[in-house]
Amino acid sequence: MTGFYSSPLAAPDPAAVTRPSVTDARLYLCTNARAEQGDFADFVRAAYAGGVDIIQLRDKALQAAEELELLAVLSEVAAEHGKLWAVNDRADIAALSGAPVFHIGQQDLPVAAARTLLPAGTAVGLSSHTQEQVRAAAGAGTTDRSGNGGAQARAEAGGAQAPAEAGGAVDYFCVGPVWATPTKPGRAAVGLELLRYAASLHTRVPWFAIGGIDLANIEQVVAAGAQRVVVVRAITEASDPTSAAQALRAALGQGTSAGSDGVTAGAADQTGLGGQGVTA
Repeated sequence: MTGFYSSPLAAPDPAAVTRPSVTDARLYLCTNARAEQGDFADFVRAAYAGGVDIIQLRDKALQAAEELELLAVLSEVAAEHGKLWAVNDRADIAALSGAPVFHIGQQDLPVAAARTLLPAGTAVGLSSHTQEQVRAAAGAGTTDRSGNGGAQARAEAGGAQAPAEAGGAVDYFCVGPVWATPTKPGRAAVGLELLRYAASLHTRVPWFAIGGIDLANIEQVVAAGAQRVVVVRAITEASDPTSAAQALRAALGQGTSAGSDGVTAGAADQTGLGGQGVTA
């Protein structure tokens, strides 16, 4: 395999790698189908090689058949590297493709409804843009500094997608956009303060900062309390996606122990969502 790699690399043996949980993920990439470049398989392979944990195919221009074809490629490459991949918006496509991760927005299919269409074990993620939405997504995994837990979070959620008692809880959520981004035109930036708020909740539910994040500003994101990020252009527009991913991964630091989630990584919790620990 050449492509973006500086030298040919053999694909990892799938039997020798273990697919991580969403909890283990630090670096999440959203990409389109790269129709102009015509290098989708090479690109996602290069991104995974650089340390990306999850790749989401997000391309509104794709027909269902085209998306399923590309997802088959993404699934194969992800398996080579022992990594995760995600489908955006469409639960039917996620179910048909066998996606391990499914992501929705606040105005999309409700989480509980999506779970009725998805195979058991599919991780479901949700975008959040306000304090109320963040608290709702954090759900029963939340204990903030006042001692309030998930029940009050749901009561305060208002119009947000509050996790339902049966099937509505999310497996991860995204907080942003931190900065304005052309990938979400018309969506106002939330700034770093919403990241600080999310970090203050000490939730067991993994969360990712998203929106305009790149190597020039990722240190600000980490300083605000985020341990996980979603990026787009920082890797999709890089001349060397592997090196770009490696640099972002290095900027995130090592591990998730007793960090901004307020949890100790690797300790089993009661939800079975991949080994989150308890509030530190």
